[in-house]
Amino acid sequence: MKSLARPRGPIVAVDVGTTKTCCFIARADDGQLQILGIGHQASHGMRAGTILDMETVTTSITNAVDAAEKMMGERIHDVFVNVSGGQPASRMVTVDMALAGREIDDSDVRRLHEHGRTMVEPGDRHLLHSIPTSYVVDGNRGIRDPRGMYGERLGVQVHTITTAASVVRNLALCAHKAQLEIEGLVSSPFAAGLACLVEDEMDLGVTVVDMGGGTTSMAVFFDGKVVFTDTVPIGGAHVTSDIARGLSTPTVHAERMKTLYGGCIGSPSDERETIMVPQVGEEDDGQGQQIPKSFLVDIIRPRMEETFELVRARLEASGMDKVAGRRVVLTGGASQLPGVRELAGQVLDKQLRLGRPIRIAGLAEAAGGPAFSVCAGLLHYAVVQRAEEQQAGRARGTARKGYFGRFGSWLKENF
Repeated sequence: MKSLARPRGPIVAVDVGTTKTCCFIARADDGQLQILGIGHQASHGMRAGTILDMETVTTSITNAVDAAEKMMGERIHDVFVNVSGGQPASRMVTVDMALAGREIDDSDVRRLHEHGRTMVEPGDRHLLHSIPTSYVVDGNRGIRDPRGMYGERLGVQVHTITTAASVVRNLALCAHKAQLEIEGLVSSPFAAGLACLVEDEMDLGVTVVDMGGGTTSMAVFFDGKVVFTDTVPIGGAHVTSDIARGLSTPTVHAERMKTLYGGCIGSPSDERETIMVPQVGEEDDGQGQQIPKSFLVDIIRPRMEETFELVRARLEASGMDKVAGRRVVLTGGASQLPGVRELAGQVLDKQLRLGRPIRIAGLAEAAGGPAFSVCAGLLHYAVVQRAEEQQAGRARGTARKGYFGRFGSWLKENF
């Protein structure tokens, strides 16, 4: 991962989720992100990362951004937004080019990357990321940076992440209605990994599992790069729905019971401990039924087991299970349910820990939990992206100047 660089203005991250929308505004000072404003709002109008009601989603974005703006005391316009829906697809693409034995420079690397981007499926797919994972020079693999080397052929393996173009268009329209412009789009599990993984995990191999409200997404990191992403259309909201249906209780009470009493692993005392469950349609909460806590665990556990079994199946089918090693980091709001870590360890047969944002200074405890990993990761991605764009701009400017342009610059600087 690259070091943080100072951007020209504040960075704004908006995590548009199925159950919540949050906004972080930050500035990078001396290589450290400093939070300037935070806002979050309950989400409606989304299902499994897909927009169902444009007006409702726009209102959620507007309210979250307004709260962060008031804390900072300044209006913002450009935002980085996550993408979790749209049937995201992860694919490795290999491209190469002839060099004729000359030295590899920035322009060669740029041309190679542009060629890789043209190989993505056209039509109804939108390219979110095109990430070079390793270079090949004359058959020598595993090269991280080929610039300055000599060779006959230069190749690169590129990890591309695409999503349905309609999802991107709908997100952009909601942002536009909220008086915002999207500066960058980021895959949700990629952002979550940037927020809560340490460098050694990224290098040695790790799977980050972001357990959101409408989706559970995963990203495999290896050798410092994200090499695979996927999404399962099940999240914490499905657990809430199971409770509401199974106990005939309103959704708001089901969510409250999940938060206060829910868990994935039962205990002997669960049979003796009882919970009052308000019933659908009853005006008097006192008319609810008493159930043992074990009933609640019996509803939650099967859904969580199903989720982790699907994650395991996706990893094994992709062939990335071995690349990821034995390390898994759980994050996202649904990962905070008691017993999730133990249950995931049983199903995935991996070493697990819970992840939370680790690269932001001054983040309040209430906004520093696993539920805010994606939003925090958007900030880190934005800083690196801006730094790369500035570096590329300088490189293009130098190339355009040529010898006489550089000589003129030298004269201006020295005389």
